[in-house]
Amino acid sequence: MTTTTLRWYGHATLGVDTGGYKLLIDPYFTGNSLTSQDPDELKADYILVTHGHADHVGDAVSIAKRTGATIISNDEISRWFARQGLKTHAQHLGGGFHHPFGYLKMTFALHGSALPDGSNGGNPGGFLLTTLEGKKIYLAGDTGLFGDMQLIGDEGLDLAVIPIGDNYTMGPDDALRAVKLLRPKGVIPIHYNTFPVIAQDPANWVENVTHQTTTRVILLQPGGVVEIN
Repeated sequence: MTTTTLRWYGHATLGVDTGGYKLLIDPYFTGNSLTSQDPDELKADYILVTHGHADHVGDAVSIAKRTGATIISNDEISRWFARQGLKTHAQHLGGGFHHPFGYLKMTFALHGSALPDGSNGGNPGGFLLTTLEGKKIYLAGDTGLFGDMQLIGDEGLDLAVIPIGDNYTMGPDDALRAVKLLRPKGVIPIHYNTFPVIAQDPANWVENVTHQTTTRVILLQPGGVVEIN
């Protein structure tokens, strides 16, 4: 039986190893104050980009050029990367595809998506990954709270990864409400403490989620890894 692991690099940058494939999500390393990871040392088979903002597109171009990784995002962002000579796979909100690493559906997100050069980044999104062994991981991306998180929760989530930073995304109170809608077995908070405007006390959020839900909170330090089982 294969093991799926998830690593948090700080901010919204994640690495998922599953089914023998290496995935990077929103690979923001250069300028990310929470990580010392050198992006030139990373391997990647696929890069998932939730939306077009600079702190999510990040180092995707340089990593993809070096590794030959395929970038998965919405159509507008995929076209933007393809014009730079990169391999892409375009999806859109509500659409799923059977990739070699598992079934990946693009989900709704309540946010913006303009690309770093001002190009149209289409609609922001998140990802719902069903791994080859059947684990369901919801990568919310940058989003505010929305009621249809309950429908995503109906999938039966093993893990949800959600923002708590406020200002640009859900804050702690709305993220707690999101957990109640999603009902995952485990949850990881991200997108906080990178900049002063999104400074939060994650320990307080952990306490509230623990007391008000049955979900296990996994509080990672930047660089921390969890096995999804």
